[in-house]
Amino acid sequence: MEIVIDSDFVDGIVAAEEPRATLDIASQGPIAAQRSSCQRHDERLALARDAATLACKAGCSWCCHFSVDVRPAEVLNMVDYMEQHFTPAQQAQVRRETETNAAMLTHLSELQRMQRNVKCPFLAAGRCSIYSARPQTCRNYHATDVTGCELSYQQPGNLEIDPDFAPYVYQAGGAHVDAFSAAMQGAGYDVQAYELNAAVAAALADPQGARQRFETKQRFFPGIEGREVAAEFIEPPDDSEI
Repeated sequence: MEIVIDSDFVDGIVAAEEPRATLDIASQGPIAAQRSSCQRHDERLALARDAATLACKAGCSWCCHFSVDVRPAEVLNMVDYMEQHFTPAQQAQVRRETETNAAMLTHLSELQRMQRNVKCPFLAAGRCSIYSARPQTCRNYHATDVTGCELSYQQPGNLEIDPDFAPYVYQAGGAHVDAFSAAMQGAGYDVQAYELNAAVAAALADPQGARQRFETKQRFFPGIEGREVAAEFIEPPDDSEI
């Protein structure tokens, strides 16, 4: 599905979010800033002019078996949420699932991961157990017809399936994430994308160490390969202007 980018719309989101995120990171710290940004993220998605066309609803979990990448601040918020809301048995279950999934996925390429169904360790009884702390990728994934999501689940190797999505919801979410990531990167924090299971397993194995590495602006997961994510809605600086 091709869309026409509404430059005024996405530029307005970037212009609002990046300085706000920069201020929050400086005043609240990166983890609290990420939580605040998630609230604004959800608000922007809900206010998008085509938000009412979404087919996504509680209990629909086809996409909870697709490959997801996460950034370090998100992982720490997920771990915090688990500590506050999960029982010890639930935490142990998530740790087992992340370790099992990570072992299965670790040697696969990004393309190979996209072609394999793996149940998210936070999917419980058909629902997301960390919904308010879910990653930005999950916040942005949506469809206006669940048929495409179901087909993608049934045929994970078929990358030609293109679920219908809402153009303005897509642009609102993408512009917001680009702006927040730019603010985090500008403050010197790791914004690489890591495979969810490997990242969460590593953070749960050493939560204090993971937090310390991130907050001191080191690479978050030294033993896990991350990838740089190019901004889609923020133009790179012109070399002639630097």
